[in-house]
Amino acid sequence: MNICLVSAEITPFAKMGGLGDVIAAIGKYLARDGHQVKLFMPLYNTFAANAFNLRPIRFSKQVKLNMGHKRFKINFFYTLLPGSRAEVYFVDCPQLYQRNAVYTSDPDEHLRFAVLTRAAIKLCILQNWAPDIFHINDWHTALLPLYLKSIYANESMFQKTKTVLTIHNIGYQGVFEADVINDLGLSEFHFLFDSHDLYHGKINFLKNGLLHAHKITTVSPTYAQEIQTPEYGASLDGLLRKRARDLIGILNGVDYHEWNPETDKQIPFHYSIKNLAGKRKNKSVLLERAGLYKKWLSKPMVAIISRLVQQKGINLIMAVMDDILRRYEMSFVTLGSGDPNYEQYFFSLQSQFPKQVKFFHGYDYPLSHLIEAGADIFLMPSQYEPCGLNQIYSLKYGTVPVVRKTGGLADTVTLYDWKTQTGDGFVFEHYTAEGLRWALEYALTTYPYRSVWRKIMKNGMQKDFSWEKQIKEYEKLYTELISE
Repeated sequence: MNICLVSAEITPFAKMGGLGDVIAAIGKYLARDGHQVKLFMPLYNTFAANAFNLRPIRFSKQVKLNMGHKRFKINFFYTLLPGSRAEVYFVDCPQLYQRNAVYTSDPDEHLRFAVLTRAAIKLCILQNWAPDIFHINDWHTALLPLYLKSIYANESMFQKTKTVLTIHNIGYQGVFEADVINDLGLSEFHFLFDSHDLYHGKINFLKNGLLHAHKITTVSPTYAQEIQTPEYGASLDGLLRKRARDLIGILNGVDYHEWNPETDKQIPFHYSIKNLAGKRKNKSVLLERAGLYKKWLSKPMVAIISRLVQQKGINLIMAVMDDILRRYEMSFVTLGSGDPNYEQYFFSLQSQFPKQVKFFHGYDYPLSHLIEAGADIFLMPSQYEPCGLNQIYSLKYGTVPVVRKTGGLADTVTLYDWKTQTGDGFVFEHYTAEGLRWALEYALTTYPYRSVWRKIMKNGMQKDFSWEKQIKEYEKLYTELISE
């Protein structure tokens, strides 16, 4: 199949969250299975282009793109996705993408991603390459189906092309004032847009994509059900219920070439399900890195690696952690950044419990691997979680997750049952401080039972959430869609 993936982020070129990782993995594993894959993203100035050997496409210099009354000239560069035969194409438009940021609050934010979307279609035409599938992602590229039905409706090469829109996080929808329809070059096709929103002076990129894409996916089966409810649907639940037959949840995979304690290049000691000795050694290194006393080596270490935002359940942590730290002999390590109020909380917690708590502010890729390898318990009490990846990494590293039963967390972590000795984590259902306290105390009081704890670790380590397995779900969807 010919598959075209269009995204605001592709790792390692741009990564602000899980989106870039997922798109890169889908591209990599589709290409590995023999499909012709082309990925599109903006040429931001946030990465060193020279380091990735970007080459210009000579026949597509200074391509003119008219967006309403605005005129743009764009160039294209390309390279191969690292470790893959998939081709990555970069849309070079300095006036839009030279902002020292992937996302902005600038008044032309809608144009930055509309141009990306149009440019992807344009280069396919210039290359005379007809995708079987345009796979678009989140609000940034959600208008692609509208462009195919309007400006490019008479392009014969797209007559059999199908579109798949993936919702990675429904909380971000790309809502703008209605007059941006002129910038989009779609004013004469206003009838394609949601009429209610237009009447009230708004255009919602994601909503309009959901109206027109052939199929809609999201990143876990449970999240696909949750977003059809008022609680999780962010005002789009009604539309998603209407399109329920075309909505499917496909769990994100992980790349075990990168996240595997047996081979991980980022950790000092390797270990496996058959020989766990290296995990304790990594814990010792992590305690030293954190400046915490080695007396905690035999006590449970709880860890968080997260964006510090409300979605991640930080409010629940703030409600219980002071008391937990006073009552239990344990250490607590956090790596993350985000809301200044939450950052200040973790700094103050470190000041209050300097012998137990370490807050690593920011993001540190090698350190994130060491934390996964060295910690005993991974804390992820999300308010909602489309998929989540760290809990899946944690399972592989024998770092037992404590999670809330929502979205992808519900699809990957199961509550340990003492009677049957099944389960691989500690799961609570209701988004309350009491729920988190119950699950965390259940984990902390189970930890001293070493044979039980090893069983829980091994139950998680033997699970398979590899992209080799998950990519088959996308291939099945594409094949069925093409044959319709």
